[in-house]
Amino acid sequence: MNLKHTRILHEGAGHWVVDFVGDDGEAVSVKVSDDKLSDEAEIVEHAKRIMVELTGYGTRGGRPRLNEYDAVSNGDLAADDVSPQLKH
Repeated sequence: MNLKHTRILHEGAGHWVVDFVGDDGEAVSVKVSDDKLSDEAEIVEHAKRIMVELTGYGTRGGRPRLNEYDAVSNGDLAADDVSPQLKH
């Protein structure tokens, strides 16, 4: 889906619906419930973060979310080994 436009609907009392509409007519809707958000740009960014958590990237193909170490890792396990070396 190639994003054509984004529509934001206010449902009242900190409830928003963000529709991401594609050029082919498909759409993804995200309901955002956060009474601290009022700026449309912040609401859209929050909705994007919610979608990332639901994608294969955010869930590692259905496995649990990345921990802090995995999030900063470049995937090179040999270079990432930071365990202390034992000295004899």
